[in-house]
Amino acid sequence: MLQAKHRTGLVFFPAFDWAISPTHPEREERLLYTQDQVFEEGLFDINGVIELKPDPVTLMDIQRVHFCVPDVWRVTTESHFISAGGAKTIGMAVLDGQIDRGFALVRPPGHHAMRIVHGARGFCNINIEAVMIEYLRQAYAIDRVAIVDTDCHHGDGTQDIYWHDPDTLFISIHQDGRTLYPGSGFSQELGGINAVGKTLNIPLPPNTSEEGFLYAAKNIVMPVLKDFNPDLIINSAGQDNHYSDPITNMNFSAQGYADLTAMLQPDIAVLEGGYSIEGALPYVNVGIILAMAGVDYSKVKEPDYNPAGIRQTQSVAEAIEKVAEVTLTIWQQRENIKDRLMEKPSPQRRTRSIYYDTDGIQESQSEQIQICPDCAGALRIDSSSDRGMQIFAVHIPRKACSKCKEIGHRWYDTAEAGKFDKIFLQDRTEDKYLEK
Repeated sequence: MLQAKHRTGLVFFPAFDWAISPTHPEREERLLYTQDQVFEEGLFDINGVIELKPDPVTLMDIQRVHFCVPDVWRVTTESHFISAGGAKTIGMAVLDGQIDRGFALVRPPGHHAMRIVHGARGFCNINIEAVMIEYLRQAYAIDRVAIVDTDCHHGDGTQDIYWHDPDTLFISIHQDGRTLYPGSGFSQELGGINAVGKTLNIPLPPNTSEEGFLYAAKNIVMPVLKDFNPDLIINSAGQDNHYSDPITNMNFSAQGYADLTAMLQPDIAVLEGGYSIEGALPYVNVGIILAMAGVDYSKVKEPDYNPAGIRQTQSVAEAIEKVAEVTLTIWQQRENIKDRLMEKPSPQRRTRSIYYDTDGIQESQSEQIQICPDCAGALRIDSSSDRGMQIFAVHIPRKACSKCKEIGHRWYDTAEAGKFDKIFLQDRTEDKYLEK
């Protein structure tokens, strides 16, 4: 019997009762083919690879992360609670010492869901990684977390949630936003003023092959992770960089994904995108599982795998090298960049227009962050949508200083009830969620 080098837990949740439409690329077959492949290849016969069953997350788990408009029940289904619960189950098993590493093979996905949720964006309603991470921080006192998002689409929702958090490093490797949804994830997106450089984006040109992905991981991601020294490494394991994916333009392979996983050594992986249901996902997922378990994956190959046919051009390689140089410079100069930004007057504001492509909702958002040298800063958001709801939301970060906590409560207490449909408060210092 094969022995796993690392005890590895798996959670499967295909979400039989949730689909955008019967023929939509985000549907239950995404996981059913993988589940069949895992059983056919005998992965559960490997000593140390085990299956765990998910429990749903709680209402508070979601409210710890999101402001849902008008409430959680209107923007989620039971499947969203169980999908996030699959990630939470894996996280708990890792921190309880039941397993060394784990992979939540769940849907619906989550990395396009931002802090404010009016509906679904990019097939995502709630951010399942963030829900898991904030539960683990509350229950296990985990502090520094690194999220490496390897989905082909920029993880704009995760970036939004952790934009102001200096204790969360968010790295996204994705197809250049000038060529793919959601049109973001550029090198100059560095994080908020209290967390400059803790957001790092690595936009890769179309037709990047495994050579380019592994170059970016080795020369950018790994040195930054070593410097940051996180308590946990989370991989948002999107698989739509595959050469056969129908909605992207990249040339990654199952072997490449396995090599990337072996390099990253994530504590927890959570499935995100990937829509080549038969040609890619079964092979990619098996490769990732074997790499996490520390078992030989060299025989995992797609039937039509042809390395020469998907090799990147010299111009693509040169573009990736330039991105690497820019990204590393940003990381190395992050404190200097922050010092220059701190010379500007407080508070800082940003205004955004956010489109929910899945549900066809347009949101207008105005955000104010309290500049603070001691914590992530109190945050206030005025958000309205073309569905007619306007809300005011206040977030007090989990390690807020006394000044920012006082500011956050004052914002909440003095918000004009007649102006807003709902007024929300997340006080992470006391793990409280209030609304009026």
